[in-house]
Amino acid sequence: MTGDALAEKVGRFLRYATMIDTRDISITAIGNWVLLSGTVATEADIACVGEAAASVIGVARVDNQLTARGEEAEK
Repeated sequence: MTGDALAEKVGRFLRYATMIDTRDISITAIGNWVLLSGTVATEADIACVGEAAASVIGVARVDNQLTARGEEAEK
């Protein structure tokens, strides 16, 4: 599976399996490593997205660089 195909697969899974707004998430795959960048609403969403991405078949490592833009990020 190419990096682009894996990134698309992860993106589809995140949209399907989480109730998180993924519009501001960028997914890049190099081999079987996935980089998540962008913003989500809360710190809890960061963890949820990272765990969901790691559970996708074909993903060996997730580099989660997401940041929270919501109220929790301001604390």
